[in-house]
Amino acid sequence: MSVNLHGRVALVTGVSRRAGIGYATARRLAGLGADLFLHHYSPHDRAQPWGADPAGPQAIAADMGGVRVEHAEFDLADPDAPQHLVDAALTAFGHIDILVCNHARSGGDGALGELTPAMLDGHWAVNARSSILLAQAFAAQHDGRAGGRIVFMTSGQDLGPMPGEVAYAASKGALASITCTLSDQLAEANITVNCVNPGPVDTGYASAEARESVRRRFPAGRWGEPDDPARLIAWLSTDDAAWITGQVVNTEGGFRRWG
Repeated sequence: MSVNLHGRVALVTGVSRRAGIGYATARRLAGLGADLFLHHYSPHDRAQPWGADPAGPQAIAADMGGVRVEHAEFDLADPDAPQHLVDAALTAFGHIDILVCNHARSGGDGALGELTPAMLDGHWAVNARSSILLAQAFAAQHDGRAGGRIVFMTSGQDLGPMPGEVAYAASKGALASITCTLSDQLAEANITVNCVNPGPVDTGYASAEARESVRRRFPAGRWGEPDDPARLIAWLSTDDAAWITGQVVNTEGGFRRWG
């Protein structure tokens, strides 16, 4: 199996909490030998009920094993931040082989009747616009070598309703919808583009009541764990996945939305 990523560099966004998918993904990529440039934005986490990771980004970066790790903080709501982030990674490593857009805006959402233009624009800017601009900057620096990978993160908005999360679902749905178009444009540059829906993953955000309600809907009797989607994302980054592009892949452990 061609799962060795030694000599390759991965830029992973949203690696700010050890309970998160970004952290698990970075650990998986490091385990395959990839060097890492980690993006984080702690002010977002501090504003949420779960709070920021007390260890801080320096400790998280040091927790990746024996690979080289660099990291930086950018607010991806800033339209110039995606290019600045890619430039920072290029300054550190000279080239990026893998881009994982794991970051997302949480909170500040609503149902119809509760929405404001600022809510819609805020989710669009962070979740969709910045990911597409990151893909654009990544593609511009890629020199055509084998192994170019872009992985977006969507949600379950195409499989069932997400009540009270119109802005989030719309912005994440945009990434699922644009994946095929971007994969077509970048295929000849040896870049695959795929999108992963991790399903409900326990990253510490749910209340006790919600945790139990959702748990019962999994055949395995447990929520998804961050390492569940991380294994898929890491595999999509390897040469074994070179023939897969333009796909939205659901990794939900048989999650049942009804019944």
